[in-house]
Amino acid sequence: MPPTDFVDVSIITVNFNRAAVTEDLLSSIFGARGKRTCEVIVVDNGSTENPIPDWKRRYTSSPIRFIRSERNLGFAGGNNLAIRQARGKYVFFVNNDTIFTKGLVETLMDTMEANEEIGMLSPQINYYEPSALVQYVGFTKMNYYTMRNSCMGYRVDDEGQYKNKVYPTSYIHGAAMMVRKSALKKAGLMPEIYFLYYEEMDWCERIKEAGYQCWVDTHALIYHRESLSVGRESVLKTYYMNRNRILFARRNANFLQFVCFFLYFCTIVCMRNTLVYMRKRQYSHIVALLKAVMWNVMHLFDPVRKQQ
Repeated sequence: MPPTDFVDVSIITVNFNRAAVTEDLLSSIFGARGKRTCEVIVVDNGSTENPIPDWKRRYTSSPIRFIRSERNLGFAGGNNLAIRQARGKYVFFVNNDTIFTKGLVETLMDTMEANEEIGMLSPQINYYEPSALVQYVGFTKMNYYTMRNSCMGYRVDDEGQYKNKVYPTSYIHGAAMMVRKSALKKAGLMPEIYFLYYEEMDWCERIKEAGYQCWVDTHALIYHRESLSVGRESVLKTYYMNRNRILFARRNANFLQFVCFFLYFCTIVCMRNTLVYMRKRQYSHIVALLKAVMWNVMHLFDPVRKQQ
């Protein structure tokens, strides 16, 4: 640990039943370490087997703090445990299935220090395999009538076309996002009502309401092993992606936008997805989709903007 209570950046990651994956991340963090003072905070989010005693023995000489939650608090809840203990001027949230590259932290910090209007900043994100395939270089604006937007660069071959650029974006990416501590204090903690998916997009809206901007810096690069925690076609993902898409609309769209979206979702989206699941014989996904809609119907008049 640095000899002072202040550090430049707090790097936070959440582990859930993927100890070996988290260890790969930690190795990459310390392999890419630069001159900035940093602390690493690892939250174990209710894993079946507690890996922290073993980690404490293995990482005695590294600036890591471990936090154990006895139950799974979700993506936001796990990160919020660490936020409350983070000492950095900046907080860098990374999925435990990411891999750092040289200069990642320093590059992002330099960009944020050069522009105090930036509240949240993401690097370019490429897939881990193949590493020359882009996952993210920004998001377009949200269409609140359909709750659709586009991920820029998604699954495009990386031929250097996005490199060395810094620009605003509508949303950062939850797999790797640096947040200014002062912006975090004004906007509040990550909204835990989502549990999984959409919480970082909602947090972007709160950060922007607090007077800050979201940017991307493609001078910086991180690699991502996507969906290791829940799986690419899990029933859990189907439920929360759909439940929280509706919830995000309820929290952020105006009345007319939400009515148009909800009609669109309950007719076109549900019908289309049900036909796809039937063709694949994924009947449990149909149940998850219906449960996602019904959860929002049952909570339709809850004051969701006040819930965190």
